[in-house]
Amino acid sequence: MNSSLKLVLLFLSITLFISCGNADDDVNYALNTGDGFGEGQSVDKCLDLGENDLILSIQDQYTTDPGKVSIFFKVSSSDGSPVSGLTADQFTIYEQGRNDDCFNTISTSESNARISPNEQIFSSNTLLILDLSNSVLSGSLEELKTASTSFVNTVMPATTQESYKMAIYWFDGEDILHELNPLTSEKSELTEAIAGINKDISSDVSTDLYGAVIKSTDKATELLNASTQGEKIGAASVVIFTDGKDQASRYSKDAAQKKVDSADPNISFFTIGLGGEIDTEALTAIGKTSSEFAANKEELEDTFNKISDLVSERASSFYLFEYCSPKRGGDNNLAIQVQKGSLQGAVQTKFNADGFTGGCE
Repeated sequence: MNSSLKLVLLFLSITLFISCGNADDDVNYALNTGDGFGEGQSVDKCLDLGENDLILSIQDQYTTDPGKVSIFFKVSSSDGSPVSGLTADQFTIYEQGRNDDCFNTISTSESNARISPNEQIFSSNTLLILDLSNSVLSGSLEELKTASTSFVNTVMPATTQESYKMAIYWFDGEDILHELNPLTSEKSELTEAIAGINKDISSDVSTDLYGAVIKSTDKATELLNASTQGEKIGAASVVIFTDGKDQASRYSKDAAQKKVDSADPNISFFTIGLGGEIDTEALTAIGKTSSEFAANKEELEDTFNKISDLVSERASSFYLFEYCSPKRGGDNNLAIQVQKGSLQGAVQTKFNADGFTGGCE
């Protein structure tokens, strides 16, 4: 290869490196906690909104005639914690058309801005995985049933919604993840299934914890894939309870951890441990989203409640924000800012207003 050709190739390589390395207009809002799967742009500096304390992660967006703009996104704090309970009046809309030097504020009341139900485009599935080995059945079954019922009542909406579903499975020492109740949006089905657990449900005294981790991750993956068909967006949570270490030795700890670590980032993992015989280090690693431990069975319900609050908040941190735009043509920049107390965050995107007319409600 002659020297002139080498110089050309070197120049092209440097140019490619610089062009890729400086593409900082596109900000990936994926969080390192294993969830948050959207992208957006950092907001133009002309707005001078300051640093983001809250992260808005756009999942999907679309327009509907005669002039409605819909943005589906997730809100998290800077440390990855979900932010739920936001209302339309906490959002500020900024638009920038082709003739605008910077963004103009759009009145949320005049634009009919609202937080809309997201059942049509979002699906949340929760898998509750219970250790029903001999030590639980003989020592803490009633407390587990009470705690599990409380978990269901917290995570599932007060009124039945098809976008929120849960299934319950259990494990002992067998190479099976037993189904206690299939995926359902009916809270009563789940609580009745829990009430029906008795001491004779298992005849295997061992604990196949790592097998349960692997199998439940596979099931969550299948549910996520099925629930995101037809342009739906989905998230799943796996919640595993145990009062001991893996005794079956059928699967390795490394295999279980690898399964969790390589799972879809939209699957959250929670673990709950009871008593002094658990491997807290292993459970913390498996419960990479969050883990809680109860020293005794009397603390079990409170421990379950801590996890159920997190699962519920995570599902409730997705928002479908809609408003009627005054734009009537062309590509336009859109920035959405949210404020919660002293915290704020914003994200920028684009939409096309060709064909927009009045009459949007």
